[in-house]
Amino acid sequence: MNPEIDSFMQAAIAEARQGLQEGGIPIGSVLVKDGKILGRGHNKRVQDNDPVTHAEIDCLRNAGRVGQYQDTILYSTLMPCYLCAGAVVQFGIKKVIAGESATFAGAREFMESHGVEVIDLNLNECKQLMQDFIETNPKLWNEDIGK
Repeated sequence: MNPEIDSFMQAAIAEARQGLQEGGIPIGSVLVKDGKILGRGHNKRVQDNDPVTHAEIDCLRNAGRVGQYQDTILYSTLMPCYLCAGAVVQFGIKKVIAGESATFAGAREFMESHGVEVIDLNLNECKQLMQDFIETNPKLWNEDIGK
């Protein structure tokens, strides 16, 4: 792991790698509040045969009921899509930190238009994870998100 990447993004990247090892899509996410990880998850569309188990949704499910989300930060290795951005807006998460958006632009403008601060770290490690996966699994990538 790159020591310049903070521990929360490292945890999200570890989730992405776990998903890849399970035969899934390498996208990971963690939810943080007061410097502690409340939940973590990874994309499980393949593993669970569930089209809505994106990394951020899995992370939020694993965090459980948090109550107030406005002081949380959602980390994701890839810019959240509209499904996940909708969850961010719905729960009132005010900050999203994405590992990259070069592979997939996601719903940044949607989140920002709803008052969410979005930071794109543009990390090579995250881009390489996705690039390697897409080269090996183009059909799976294009199944829903890659279009």
